[in-house]
Order: sequence, then structure tokens, then C-alpha cells
Amino acid sequence: MKSRLFQSSCFIIKDPTMANQMNQLFSSGSEVANFMVSSGLLKLSWAKILDGYREVNQNEQQTMGFSLRWKVCQEANINMIVFITSPVCTKTHLQDAELVSSTAIETFPFFDFLCSSGNSSFIHKAATTLFAAYMNELLELKNQYGGSSGPLIVTGHALGGSVASLFTLWLLESLNVSTAKRPLCLTFGSPLVGDKGFQQAISEHRAWNSCFFHVATVEDFIPRLFITPHYRQTIGLTSQPEYYKPFGTFLLCSETGCTCSENPEAISELLLAMGLGGAGNNELQIVDYGRIVERLELMIICKGISQLSELMLNSLKAGIILQLEAIGLQQRQHDQEQQNKLIKKLLELEEACMLNKRKVFDPAKKLNVVKIKMAHLEWYKKFCKDKDIGYYDRYKNNLFREDKDIVKHNKSLTNYWEEFVAQTEKKPHKEPVRMRWLYAGATYRRMIEPLDIADYYRSGQRNYISNGRSHHYIKMEQWLKEAEKQNGFSVNTKKQNVDVTLTDDSCFWAHVEEARIWCKSLGNADASVAERESLRKNLIEFQHYVMEQINKSAVSSEIFLTNSSFMQWWKEYEKIIEPCHHLPLTDFMKNRKYQQYANGCLVLN
Repeated sequence: MKSRLFQSSCFIIKDPTMANQMNQLFSSGSEVANFMVSSGLLKLSWAKILDGYREVNQNEQQTMGFSLRWKVCQEANINMIVFITSPVCTKTHLQDAELVSSTAIETFPFFDFLCSSGNSSFIHKAATTLFAAYMNELLELKNQYGGSSGPLIVTGHALGGSVASLFTLWLLESLNVSTAKRPLCLTFGSPLVGDKGFQQAISEHRAWNSCFFHVATVEDFIPRLFITPHYRQTIGLTSQPEYYKPFGTFLLCSETGCTCSENPEAISELLLAMGLGGAGNNELQIVDYGRIVERLELMIICKGISQLSELMLNSLKAGIILQLEAIGLQQRQHDQEQQNKLIKKLLELEEACMLNKRKVFDPAKKLNVVKIKMAHLEWYKKFCKDKDIGYYDRYKNNLFREDKDIVKHNKSLTNYWEEFVAQTEKKPHKEPVRMRWLYAGATYRRMIEPLDIADYYRSGQRNYISNGRSHHYIKMEQWLKEAEKQNGFSVNTKKQNVDVTLTDDSCFWAHVEEARIWCKSLGNADASVAERESLRKNLIEFQHYVMEQINKSAVSSEIFLTNSSFMQWWKEYEKIIEPCHHLPLTDFMKNRKYQQYANGCLVLN
């Protein structure tokens, strides 16, 4: 069994025979639905849920409080965790549609990882309260099965399905995918669990989103409970349903067939349409999903060819009509105008969903382009060194065509990494950045940030680190340090050949520029005694900082090129240096030890 079974219910094919080479959209919802129905997983999961209900005694059936049971069983090589709530418990607590923030520590702090700096998540309060009531026991269950290397199915019905979804998320958050398989969550007749922020947090990780499969039938009103206002009055909801959104893949079924969708907007519309058709009942009772799955299995075996009433060149529209036919909406909706409106809206939603998927930032797709642009910068760095100036100062002077050409590569790379940081920050807090991107980001930052520093000080500004540093540089450096601390390694290992390396501290040149400003200010006759003392202190600290970098072989030998800003600083500083200040850097520079630094032969104490 694979937990990542579902990707998209809509895909693109380019037809080479068409004159205009237009992109054709197709819907694969029916094929995914047929695959899942015939897999046997749905029948097996529902059978285990029914076994769980049979084990609930009459007293528990009548419990009005938060009653939750679960059982663990094994079928072949598949471990299964089944969550059960009593029907009375479900009916009582589904009457309240209140949402609670996943970061509300005083109420429910267990899913704060679903929030990011640009996204907050809200979850159905009844489901979170039920989960929290059994927190200690569920933690033991998580520790026991969270690292399982074998297939794991987490399943539940109605409110039990909501708990199953939350428990699966909890497993995914701490899962080590190198040693454990992702669980598959199968729910039957479960209400929607969270708001748009909740849905977006899960959808940010396609591997997470594909772990959830929800079965809903036209006969069961619970899955559409928090979508359709009609049912609010029917069962007497005590609060207005807010902006609940579906997540994962939904299997929608009726007497005539089934279809799948993972488009949250389209799912909402289809659930709404299923409710408006008048089928099913509005009383809370256990719908026999086992019978429904068996009927669908038989229909797949005996399935004939569906006939459309007219020839359709729009393949997506044809697929949507067949989907509506499969879940019985074509037969039940006699109002042709309303039916056409629904088809039009679903078309728009599927096209918008595909367009959004195309726009999703995928750093891997553009990585080769980024590597090419970085190669241009590597060439520029070598070219500048051959001119005995170094690429930082060459770019800062900006006198030649090569310097101006490098600006477009700088801008393109910065756009890429700014987007990378922005998208990463939208993901849940505890999602780590992969080492591949941390390494690439560190190289980019150490190569490009000096150019931004050059632009900053060329314009006459000061205090780059405090006032001018871009947010994406700060975050990339922070993530790298966090990864180094967590994994016990460092990319700043001592180099054998500093002649070809980048300076580890991407803000090194900002420190140099500030030191040059301090030297100039110290030579100002109008400076007060206190100001002079402060400037001297700053320059001594700068010397300690530079010597520390040299001792770690963390600076490129380019800083010692004759025309570099650092060497210009040293010349300025030598004129005002006081004889009593015999600091290590002073000895290093006066005795020209930096000439041995590039080849790695220098031994420092």
C-alpha cells in the first residue's frame, strides 16, 4: 500500500494535431475513484469501524460527553488505527461549528506547527476538545506507531474521522520519512475539520495532502454540515458555520456512481449541490458505507459506456458532466439553468486550480538556471581578482561594462531566493529546510550579499546590518545556523585553499565599510573626547573580529589584494594607530603574514 496515491484530479495534455497547439484539460476524478473503490482499502477500513461500533456498549452509546474510543488491529501487513465516537456524542458536538485557533495555547496548543508567519489556522473546536481530552493516551499511541516502517491506515467515521485526521497530522509533523512510511488517513462521513488557513497549511505539502482520503455520500449530510446553511436550521446549530474548507482528496458517491476531487473549491460546490438535491436524510445516523462501497465495486465491474447528449470538444467540460452524472446530480437537477451554472462554475474552479498549480514556486525547476547565473558570477569573481582588485570593489566602482552586466544576474538570483524564503515562511513552523537548499542558499548569500553591500555604501548610507539588510538574507543565515546546531555540523569548516573560497560572513564588507567610516571620523578635529574613545573602541573590536575570521580561515584571500577596501582601511588605520596597541591583527598586517595566508601555509597560534 502506498499512502501517496493521489495527486491531481485535473491534468494537461498538449494535442500536437491541433492547429493552435492549445492545452487541453482533462479530469481524472472518475479513474481515481474507481481505483480506490476497487483497491479493497475502503471496504476493509469500514469493516473495522463497524467492529468498533459493535464493541461500544449501550451506556457509552448514550454518553453525552466527550466519548472517544480507538482500537489497533492488523490486516495482512497493514496496521490500522480506528477511532470511534458514540452517535450521541457526535450529534451533540456537531451542533457547534465554532473554530479555535491552532495557536491558542490556553485551549489547544498541539497543532501550532500548522501556522506560519503568513498563515493562521483554525480548527473545529469540538474535534480539538475531544482530541485534547485524551491527549496523554493519544501521545502513547503516537509514540508506539508514529515511527512504523510498515503501512499504517488511520480511519474513523463522523467525528471519529475528524480525530483520525488530526491524529494523522500529528504523526506527519514528527515523521522521519527516511525510516517510516507516511500514514494514509481514510475517513467516512466526516465533517470538515478546519478553515482556509488550515487547508492551505496542509496543501503547502503535497506529500501531506495526499495522505488524506475522505468518503462522502449524498445520503449523509454530515460531510456538508458546515457548508450548507440549510442544514444549520435543520439540526439546530448553535453558531454560524464559518469559513470551513475541505483538504485532501474526496470520494463523492451516490446510487449511480462516484468521482474524486482534490480541488477544495470544487469539493465545496459539489457537496453543496449534493445537499440541494434533496436526497438523503437530515437525521444523524450511521450510513452504511460498506453497502455503498460494495455497490460501487459491482458498478465498476459491470460499467458500460456513458453517453453524452452532444459532441463536446471541451474535454474538461465533458469530464465534469460525467462526474456529475456519476454522483447523480444530472438526474436529480431538472433545472437546466441551474445545472449549466454549476457546470460553468466547476469549469472555472478547475481551470483556476490548474493555473494556481502552474504558478506554485518550485525551486527545483529553476535550479539549473540559478546554477548558470552563479557560474557567471564565479567567472566575474575570477576576472576581478586577475585585475588585482577583487569582485566586491570592482563592482562597487562600477566603471566597466562587465560590472553593469552582472547587475541583471544579481537581480535574477535575488528574485529567486526572495521567493524561496517567502514560500518557505508560509509553510508550517516546524518544517525544516532541506540541506540542499541551505547549502545553495549559503553560497548565494556569500556571493551576492557583498554586491548589495557595495550598492548600499556607494549611495552614501551607513549601518547596513541594522538598517539595510534584506529579510531573506537574515532568514537564510538563521536557518543555516539552526540546522548546524541541530545536526552537529558546520559548513564553515576550515579550508585548505582560501585562495578560491568565499568569505563565510556575508556581511564582512559591511564591517569593513563601517571601519573606514570610523577612521575618517576619528580624523575629524571636531570630534569630542567621548566620540573619539567610542570610535577607538569600535576599531579595536573590528580588529578582533577580523583576526577571528582569519584564524578560522573564514575570509577569502581577496581581502588582501592591493586595491581592496580592506587594504585601504589598513592604510588609513596605520596613520592613526597608537603605538601601545599591539593587537594580533596589527602584527599580522605589519609583518605581511597575509602573503602566506592564501596558500594555506600560514600557521597561526
